[in-house]
Amino acid sequence: MLKTTSYILVMASLALTMASCNGNIVIDEQSDIQEGLWHLDSLVAFEFDIEDTASIYQIQYNVRYAVNYPYYNLFLKYYLEDSTGEILSSELQELILFDKKTGEPIGEGLGDLFDRTVPIFKDQKFSSTGQYSFKVKQFMRMEQLPGILSFGVKIEKPEDD
Repeated sequence: MLKTTSYILVMASLALTMASCNGNIVIDEQSDIQEGLWHLDSLVAFEFDIEDTASIYQIQYNVRYAVNYPYYNLFLKYYLEDSTGEILSSELQELILFDKKTGEPIGEGLGDLFDRTVPIFKDQKFSSTGQYSFKVKQFMRMEQLPGILSFGVKIEKPEDD
């Protein structure tokens, strides 16, 4: 009886996991930052394919950071490139990681590690199909920026699209 119950629970969990998979996700990747030190000249790069130019896409950053990160914010510069390497878009952006008044970390976490999801573009369109790359570098002007453990990008089509 115990084996049957365990089997049913495992199968139900598997079915729920598979049902919750989102076919609208283009990319959802994290890149670890070596030794938690993001070097000034180090780009975090993500490659992805766009097959549907009629849809709009949502792009978000996923940052894992430690509470000993020395600032309340993180300045980044991103580069969106097409398959030829042409830069389609580039901008300096600010991500807030800690509340300015209280110093409390923003996001979800436990202990001294926190994850922060930051929506960047809600209505991004791509003009052509093919391979693209999204590159990000820290722009805090520190040779070795401590406390950023991983950085990720998630690109997806909205559910109702």
